[in-house]
Amino acid sequence: MLDAALTEWTGQLLRWLHVITAIAWIGSSFYFIMLDLSLKKRESLPEGVGGEAWQVHGGGFYHMQKYMVAPAHMPKELTWFKWESYATWISGFFLLIWIYYLQAELYTIDPGVMALAPWQAGVIGIGALIAGWFIYDGLCKSPLGHDDMLLGIALFAFILLAAWFFFQVFSPRAAYLHTGALIATWMSGSVFRVIIPNQKIVVADLIAGRTPDPALGKQAKQRSLHNNYLTLPVIFLMLSNHYPLAWSGSYAIAIIGLVLIAGAAIRHFFNTHHAGTQTPGVTVTWTWGLTALSMALAIWLSFAGRPSLDDADFTTGAAPVELRTPLFEEAVLTLQGRCVMCHASEPFWPGIASAPKGVVLQSEAEILRFAAQIRAQTVDTRAMPPNNITHMSLEERRLVRDWLAEYEEKRRAGPITRLAADGS
Repeated sequence: MLDAALTEWTGQLLRWLHVITAIAWIGSSFYFIMLDLSLKKRESLPEGVGGEAWQVHGGGFYHMQKYMVAPAHMPKELTWFKWESYATWISGFFLLIWIYYLQAELYTIDPGVMALAPWQAGVIGIGALIAGWFIYDGLCKSPLGHDDMLLGIALFAFILLAAWFFFQVFSPRAAYLHTGALIATWMSGSVFRVIIPNQKIVVADLIAGRTPDPALGKQAKQRSLHNNYLTLPVIFLMLSNHYPLAWSGSYAIAIIGLVLIAGAAIRHFFNTHHAGTQTPGVTVTWTWGLTALSMALAIWLSFAGRPSLDDADFTTGAAPVELRTPLFEEAVLTLQGRCVMCHASEPFWPGIASAPKGVVLQSEAEILRFAAQIRAQTVDTRAMPPNNITHMSLEERRLVRDWLAEYEEKRRAGPITRLAADGS
């Protein structure tokens, strides 16, 4: 077992790094998309310049010009925008390992879906990311790659198929996260394997006096287009691990499809807005209308597909026989009394539609499953209940602490035998 304090701090620092690098990558990407689309052609532009833009920021004026291929003479210093992408993916990958593989029993493995060992969950997850990249790259290089619309439909279908696969092997929460990680791998992989290498070849050709192959620019532009339209859905999927209503129901995969549509529609609006090619009122109507309709349907599906207590069988939620001690039984009563109004399949605390982070504490087995999180939130930090709204006393926290110590000692002592489904 990982130390609770080490787990908490390492996870937060990795997440902090990941968010910082993601802001840098997405920010620069969105800026250059806006810049590229807002360039204006003027008669007095130098030869080879396709457009220019004037901007003001921070008290200064900036004059940007875009060469359609490259300037006649390459500058000594050339800034490459690549490390933002690499650092985002690398930090996200280590965060994935730290939370979803090293703590797989808490976040990734759901015995009700598939009984996996932690190492098996890691192999499946990483293997899927690698396989997903090669499939994506192959689709882009296939005949489908010559038609952006057909390729987009194929990639949309593949994302939903990949999500379905993740739901067959992982917990719903991990399935959503891995779907986002798969798309993020495509995005960063495109920068690493296609966009930057192609740009370097073009620069080398220009320096050597050769005419660059226009196909290189076309390939890079296509991958950049994918990154542009996939950014917002990826952000949604990465944030969704905190909001189980999106992934805990029967229609979770359909919700992913709707988020892909909504994210693409939003980006299309801003792309046309920056390019100045939209017809006033028309583009706004269909893009934002489609976005609103997609998200309204997603929200409706999240409620329509919620698991019902009527379908749940809590007789299988009994604790292993070795763990049914008086201390454990008192801890169960305490946690159910102080926490289950929120951490239930159907929370009854006003304003909470689903159990925060998918942590349900109704049965003994569920309490054992989330023991590490209970320690971190109620003993080590006292973050839960929030603002101690249910008045959990120090004596009750000490009781939970003592039970957790007993539980860890029993786990270290040897294998644990499970009760039968009827609790006998």
